[in-house]
Amino acid sequence: MTFKVYLIAGEPSGDLLGARVMTALKKLSPDVQIFGVGGESMETAGLKSLFNIKDLAVMGLFEVIPHLPKILAHFVEIQADIERIKPDIIMTIDSYSFSIRVHKMLKRANCSIPHVHLVAPQVWAWNKGRAKKIGHFVDHLFCLLPNEPGYFAPYGMPTTFVGHPVIEGGADKGDAKAFRTKHNIPTDKRIICLLPGSRSNEINYLLKDFMHATENLLATNPDLFVVIPTVQTVQDKITQQTKDWAVPHIIVTGEKERYDAFAASVAAIAASGTVSLELALAGVPHLIAYKMNPITAALARRVLKIKYVNLLNLLENTEIIPELLQENCTVPKITETMRLLLQGQNQDTAHALKQLGYNTSPSEKVAENLIKLARNA
Repeated sequence: MTFKVYLIAGEPSGDLLGARVMTALKKLSPDVQIFGVGGESMETAGLKSLFNIKDLAVMGLFEVIPHLPKILAHFVEIQADIERIKPDIIMTIDSYSFSIRVHKMLKRANCSIPHVHLVAPQVWAWNKGRAKKIGHFVDHLFCLLPNEPGYFAPYGMPTTFVGHPVIEGGADKGDAKAFRTKHNIPTDKRIICLLPGSRSNEINYLLKDFMHATENLLATNPDLFVVIPTVQTVQDKITQQTKDWAVPHIIVTGEKERYDAFAASVAAIAASGTVSLELALAGVPHLIAYKMNPITAALARRVLKIKYVNLLNLLENTEIIPELLQENCTVPKITETMRLLLQGQNQDTAHALKQLGYNTSPSEKVAENLIKLARNA
């Protein structure tokens, strides 16, 4: 009997996780049929996405407003598609605000198909009330961090700690030599990566500052060569903004190109997010920088209950990875912090990575549990 799974990823980070789960599902259940919504990674893995997730890759209260009509229309599309396909199980991936609205919509439509969510909402960081609310709409929750199930247990929410999928993605297995050869980058050039995010508004807020900081670095480090690994959702925007940039650089897309670039790099400037874990796995010294609409940032600060935003820093309760956020996300501060990294400032991330389940296969754990939950429904 054919096994049908419906996966929904609302942004590139979830898309990458979804692709790995798809691969694991096909390995464990060759007869599986996978439907849903995803981006380039899931499409490469074989998904025919219901629509382009570019419309959903927006973050921030005020940044979302102009996109609401399209987003609401996509909710209707998803519900109709699920009613047509009748999958055995539905799993949303990351993008909590979007995902929980999908589950609410389906529950209100009396959809009895098991509902699962991958990547627990960060209730330890803000809004602990979500730990109670999610159980009204989701039947099972997959957690990436070992301490997360404890936040949901008091409310009877079934959870499974699966480990962080980034550890199995191959970020530590890039080919530096092949990357230099493919792109004709001389061996006397030191490569740095600029990673200004995967959402359009992130590019608007961060890319120019990253570029200006790089120009400052070149004044004292003329041997630098810039690589900008990105995703298809924002590739055109980055290409447009850098087309007249005099600094030697290339733009690459795809997971393999990104990891090969990391292997060849001596340092990186990155937007806050999962990419920091990938850089740590690859052994690339890096800083994270982030800013958003000032009003959105002010609201976030009122509810955030954590000292750091970087997961590695949170796990170790110390700033292993430099964080330059909002008013500290400036060209001079990015420049100076990068200078220290280029001079060999140490970043010991081994212990933090071990806590994330290093040397396991989180995606296979997710796939195994999806199959079990669907068959026991």
